[in-house]
Amino acid sequence: MPLLLARQVGKRFGGLMAVRDLSLEIEPRTIYSVIGPNGAGKTTFFNCITGFYKPETGDILLDGQSIVAKPPDQITRLGIARTYQNIRLFSNMTAIENILVGLHPHLHSGLLGAIFRTKAVRAEEAAALAEATRLLQFVGLAGKGDFIAKNLPYGLQRRLEVGRALASRPKLLLLDEPTAGMNPREAEDMMHFIRKLRDELGITILLIEHHMRVVMGISERISVLDYGEKIAEGAPREIQTNPRVIEAYLGRGGAAAQHGVLDEPTAPAAPA
Repeated sequence: MPLLLARQVGKRFGGLMAVRDLSLEIEPRTIYSVIGPNGAGKTTFFNCITGFYKPETGDILLDGQSIVAKPPDQITRLGIARTYQNIRLFSNMTAIENILVGLHPHLHSGLLGAIFRTKAVRAEEAAALAEATRLLQFVGLAGKGDFIAKNLPYGLQRRLEVGRALASRPKLLLLDEPTAGMNPREAEDMMHFIRKLRDELGITILLIEHHMRVVMGISERISVLDYGEKIAEGAPREIQTNPRVIEAYLGRGGAAAQHGVLDEPTAPAAPA
């Protein structure tokens, strides 16, 4: 059974069909990318998965269970977390406080326990602090727990956002343009980090990314959207040489120039 199964998902905004009859299957412990030109419907599809939008048609299943009618907090508890194209940290909170926010869905202390500071509450808080410290170390922020989030370098803010998502203990992690705004060295480091999430934590990754070197270097499978419709699916090399994909990115006049947008140097994807 695939971890995530989308069946003919459709989402409309007035007269605009942002996602049209989109179907895909994501196997556990894989890195799967969704790419396409700006406005192709990629982030809309992410919002359908995470419960921010409700599709008009189709279904989305996680481990065989439909999540379409569920609110975002329940979807998070079931095992889906995400990051955003524009970093959405709590900028005036510390790094470790941001991680602790991510742990909240799995904490059990109630209002009375918090008021009376029971032994169970104190033990849970200590365990949460230890877990947050461990996650900071995992994402490369060891020793920076007391730093205000907005004062961290851009690349570390990206990692902190991933760490907060990891705190919710996801099976499936949605990364929306994780290398946006990064220089080539930072993008290369992020590629290794994404592989680490899959290889060491066993997390399945669903990725939106415009940086083709990143996409082709780490993805095992890719779906291409154009005007909300899936126009191609396959392994990286198949996508690089697909005429319809090249046309979607370059237009008919530039489709003959296949060196560029889709033909950047690639590194082989790590085995699952």
